[in-house]
Amino acid sequence: MILAGDIGGTKSNLAFFNEELDLVAAQTWHSRQFPNLEAMVEQFVGGSKPDRAAFGVAGPVLEGVCKTTNLPWVVDSREIARKLGLPSVGLLNDLEATAYGLKVLKPRDLSVINEGHPLPEGNQAVIAAGTGLGEGGIDCYSGRCRPFPCEGGHSGFSPSNDLEVELCRYVLGRFGFNDCELILSGPGLVHIVEFLRDTKRGELESWLEEEMTFDDPAACISHAGLQGTSQICVQALNMFVAIYGAETANLGFKVMATGGIFVGGGIAPKILSKLIDGPFLTAFLGKGPLRHVLENMPLKIILNEKTALLGAAYYAAGGPRS
Repeated sequence: MILAGDIGGTKSNLAFFNEELDLVAAQTWHSRQFPNLEAMVEQFVGGSKPDRAAFGVAGPVLEGVCKTTNLPWVVDSREIARKLGLPSVGLLNDLEATAYGLKVLKPRDLSVINEGHPLPEGNQAVIAAGTGLGEGGIDCYSGRCRPFPCEGGHSGFSPSNDLEVELCRYVLGRFGFNDCELILSGPGLVHIVEFLRDTKRGELESWLEEEMTFDDPAACISHAGLQGTSQICVQALNMFVAIYGAETANLGFKVMATGGIFVGGGIAPKILSKLIDGPFLTAFLGKGPLRHVLENMPLKIILNEKTALLGAAYYAAGGPRS
């Protein structure tokens, strides 16, 4: 029996899989219900004892330890292994786990935005906006592809027009730094709306303010933006999607992802229609003289929100590391 986890800043998924990676049991929690991962794992496992385990965690993993970015946790793979009575457990960055999950996805789990012309041994990349912004790469050489993590979501935001320059200044003045994650994430979408409101470019309707008080603010904004019921949300969502497309291209260049780029995370499937018909692809391709390189990069949206969980299970099961 394989125990796998996808541990995010807002919610966490734990699951048991058999050796064929068929789902046996699963549960989702709000991450902040627990003081640490060990307590969550203990409640889920109960009296069962897995044979192998691996967890994808939102944050940098250094020597088997992760100080999570959007949770007050320190996850130590050795401590979890001790709790489970196992010699070791796998601890991966969540985007590294997502990259491993690509190995077991079906065609129906992907929506193609740009067909491109992939190179047989071209590198690949993954990017995912959710509670934070994750990025990662897949090194492909001699028929072998090995995922690797990075913390590109914490690189500086690079504006593409005058309005985004003002947004950058707004974020810098408010937070003292301008991580991409402050804009390309659920909280980031809220920051864009606040920027538009505070710079008098739109009004936040009273009904929307009330909804945002009692529900997830980012979900309220994206829903109103998609439905066209709030002009400030429409504008914010358009900005978010364009910035998402531009940063996806930035990652494509950094990794030279001529084998394809995969857009995951919890937000993308929910705004799929906007990614298909909105400014995402325009911003992705709008990179000047190297546009032709981007045009050849396949660009796909991951529809299966359990991809990182599947990737952790694949890793724990001993799936090829290359």
